[in-house]
Amino acid sequence: MTEYLILIAAAFGAGLMNTIAGGGTFLTFPALVFVGLPPVAANATSAVAVFPGYLGGAMGFRGELASFERGRLIRLALITLAGGVVGSGLLLVSSNKAFSVVVPFLLLAATLIFLFGPRLRALAARHARDVTPEGAAGLFVVAVYGGYFNGGLGIVLLALFALWGMSDLHRMNGLKNGLSFVLSTISVAIFALAGIVAWQQALVMAVAATAGGYAGAPVARWLPKEAVRWIIAAIGFTMSAVFFARLV
Repeated sequence: MTEYLILIAAAFGAGLMNTIAGGGTFLTFPALVFVGLPPVAANATSAVAVFPGYLGGAMGFRGELASFERGRLIRLALITLAGGVVGSGLLLVSSNKAFSVVVPFLLLAATLIFLFGPRLRALAARHARDVTPEGAAGLFVVAVYGGYFNGGLGIVLLALFALWGMSDLHRMNGLKNGLSFVLSTISVAIFALAGIVAWQQALVMAVAATAGGYAGAPVARWLPKEAVRWIIAAIGFTMSAVFFARLV
């Protein structure tokens, strides 16, 4: 019961964080490792737990998604699917020991990306003219990362869109949520077929994360976004330090 209370609290907090600013993976993944799941299974279970939130986000931005040409969306979705398959496949062939070594660096990188996301997007926008619009290679690489470990995925996608020359944040968020849903769908399917998802924990956490996402809306209106960003960054740095300590 204590373990499930920890997972419910972590998932609720993750749903709250994702609605406000992102970074829910910083809670769900460490909580699953803490209660005893091997790192690879914990990562797969975490992906399933936050999956409903991506569907909700995509539905919430359906108007913005509808503003894109159908052919354009299909092309981007197929590239995302291909990268997601590769990234999820890499996770399946990773041993728990190897993944445990990589995780602290991924968490730290995701935290830095999250913290400096606005600057990263601004820097990307300034160099937009030097990048091929909607190049397949960049999206494929980002999708591989998302299939393997999706911490900070949203910020990376927004920076990539800025490089493509996009400037309408609402349309960018719509595309981000849509592609994140596509990526999560293929990742969850692969993890489920591979049998590495702890379904009891995943389903309980998914319900809690959905509730947290709903509760996050009024909190988002009340809390200063800069304060929220630093709170989430503090959690990310703490979790990174914990996982680095596990390597020693």
